[in-house]
Amino acid sequence: MFDMPLAQLQKYTGINPKPVDFADYWSQALEELSVQSLHYELIPAAFQTTVANCYHLYFTGVGGAKIHCQLVKPKVQKEKTPGLVWFHGYHSNSGDWVNKLAYAASGFTVLAMDCRGQGGKSEDNLRVKGSTLKGHIIRGIEDPNPHQLYYRNVFLDTVQAVRILSSMEHVDRDRIGVYGESQGGALALACAALEPSVIKKAVVLYPFLSDYRRAQELDMKNTGYEEIHYYFRYLDPTHEREEEIFYKLGYIDIQHLADRICADVLWGIALEDQKCPPSTQFAVYNKIKSKKEMVFYYEYGHEYLPIMADRTYTFFSDLLRKENE
Repeated sequence: MFDMPLAQLQKYTGINPKPVDFADYWSQALEELSVQSLHYELIPAAFQTTVANCYHLYFTGVGGAKIHCQLVKPKVQKEKTPGLVWFHGYHSNSGDWVNKLAYAASGFTVLAMDCRGQGGKSEDNLRVKGSTLKGHIIRGIEDPNPHQLYYRNVFLDTVQAVRILSSMEHVDRDRIGVYGESQGGALALACAALEPSVIKKAVVLYPFLSDYRRAQELDMKNTGYEEIHYYFRYLDPTHEREEEIFYKLGYIDIQHLADRICADVLWGIALEDQKCPPSTQFAVYNKIKSKKEMVFYYEYGHEYLPIMADRTYTFFSDLLRKENE
């Protein structure tokens, strides 16, 4: 392990600062979201199957951005279905339709969201002051208004996506889960924290977007955190603004949202992960107060984790059963 020993990780609670107005910041953000319409547009996809109907779903997110999702809906529905919302990894997209079919065949309605301005079809119309060098974490970091941070809008998109899914007539809003790997894991956790009364189960694999100062300490210049390194290298080489930068990043640090989560959480972690270091993950995990379980992969990095997909399916299968059954 290049990070802390496991015993130390299990006690680690992070070093990136939490803004004093953090709670107000997200209360205001959710208040802004409350006036957003749940209207959406469905367009049948070219890809179709015998077990599910596949659609492109579009909605308008905060700031007027057009957000794209895949919707995979079971063809046979004898009653309301449970729902799953999927979030993808950094720079990627919602993936192939076929990846959702096992869940749709079992009775889940699956909604997979494309993040703004990344590899999918969602728009990023955020106008900010300052540099956007090398990525999305620092997008908006030099704007005087912290509401201009890119990930604030993406976190709110996740909540809106869940609200849209749970508003569908055929979906049971009391049986909703979220799933994601890396960036997607961070978004699943953020969503569970910002919509705690709806999200019942969350599965996350080596989540991103946490404990930014720790990532910088570990010199993460060849990972998703590299943009922080490049920001200081080219825009603040003597680190005169270091405290200000990490303080502002605290608004979009998922460790500070973790204590709001009410869902059951299943977490896959690779202890040789040099893209999303274990310490940045434990900073979040150790703050979760709901029922949780961490599955350790000792000799693995930021990669495919064997058997985790099967464990994920088993974990979510509880949502197929109504609470009174």
